[in-house]
Amino acid sequence: MKKFAFAAVTGTVLGVLATTQLAGPLIAQENDSNATIYEQMDMFGDIFDRIRAQYVEEVDEKELIDAAINGMLTSLDPHSSYLSPDDAADMRIQTTGEFGGLGIEVTQEEGWVKVVSPMDGTPADAAGVMSGDFITHVDGESLLGLTLDEAVELMRGPVGSETILTLVREDTAEPFDVSIIRDTIKLTAVRARTEGKAVVLRIATFSDQTFSDLEAGLQEQVEEAGGIENVNGVILDLRNNPGGLLNQAIYVADAFLDAGEIVSTRGRNAEDGDRFNATPGDLAEGLPIVVLINGGSASASEIVSGALQDHRRAIVVGTKSFGKGSVQTLMPLRGDGAIRLTTARYYTPSGRSIQSLGIQPDIIVEQPMPAEVSEEDEGNQRTQRSEADLRGALVNDSLSEDEIRQIEEDAAEAEATAALRDEDYQLAYAIDIIRGLSALNTKE
Repeated sequence: MKKFAFAAVTGTVLGVLATTQLAGPLIAQENDSNATIYEQMDMFGDIFDRIRAQYVEEVDEKELIDAAINGMLTSLDPHSSYLSPDDAADMRIQTTGEFGGLGIEVTQEEGWVKVVSPMDGTPADAAGVMSGDFITHVDGESLLGLTLDEAVELMRGPVGSETILTLVREDTAEPFDVSIIRDTIKLTAVRARTEGKAVVLRIATFSDQTFSDLEAGLQEQVEEAGGIENVNGVILDLRNNPGGLLNQAIYVADAFLDAGEIVSTRGRNAEDGDRFNATPGDLAEGLPIVVLINGGSASASEIVSGALQDHRRAIVVGTKSFGKGSVQTLMPLRGDGAIRLTTARYYTPSGRSIQSLGIQPDIIVEQPMPAEVSEEDEGNQRTQRSEADLRGALVNDSLSEDEIRQIEEDAAEAEATAALRDEDYQLAYAIDIIRGLSALNTKE
């Protein structure tokens, strides 16, 4: 016992000595650090005064301060930035689903402006801008060296005005120009339609109305089909969806999950984290789901696809997503401005971080570029012949009229999907998967 007591006392004394010896230098180091910061702040003031007094041209002092603040934020990551009062107002308008512009979601990669995705039905989409394109010039002015906000500012302009974007595209030898007429961007958050017996829900963006549009669109398609029993699956098309509001992504994932985690966020401090769970209820009533993604699927799109993939509720098809797994918080400032600051990272239910890795599809399906078919090639295509085309072939008399009608309907459905491949190969692939899963789940 005496030995233990001595050891305990010795440990306590050593602890006190160690604390005393280390605390002094740490406090001194912290004071030195603070002194250095204040010296740098003084230096910033000196530089600001010299620019005002000696720069070759007269400067706008407010713009200088705005640029300094924005420079501090953009040095952190591509998604943190300062928003002037006008920019902050524009961002609030965008989340409502209607704003003016070209309809391009962009980011910055090693100083270059990269297209995350063109938005559905916008001037950029109509002009053929593609996910992964790099924008090098706007109206002949180089974007190299500009911040992302400065580059975006060059792309803005009055509705009806023209701008020329110079694009660099992978597998294209030379840069090329694209003319785009600016317009009022009215985004329809969700478009619903039926292909065969599969309901296709094309989610273009995660704005205030996304979940309500999705719920209404699915219900409408089910009613047109004559009931859920006449639908064999649901396809969530998240391709070229740049993301949007976190709460809408949670609502959409929750719509098809009965329980379990949807997404978690983790900040620098443990108390800054959050976890969002699904509530009972599945709008698809257990039907098979396929999620389509590509390199233009980012942020909220990755939250939905990651949640449904981890819970084995959906098969994810397409190409790897963009990989934006960070949370930006909009913080209002005095004077109606704001800062957009990265405050956390997203994690899928299995604990995967989306950041820079993206969502890897369960089945990789590339979208082939449309091929030009010449008249000569069309003429050389041979018509397929079958047993039924042969003269004197035996007639199949073993099937009832209902069975024959069902075979003809299935064949017509398959032919329609085959025709769709030329227009949208990935979607046709998803429809084939839904049809296959539906066949496996059919109960006699």
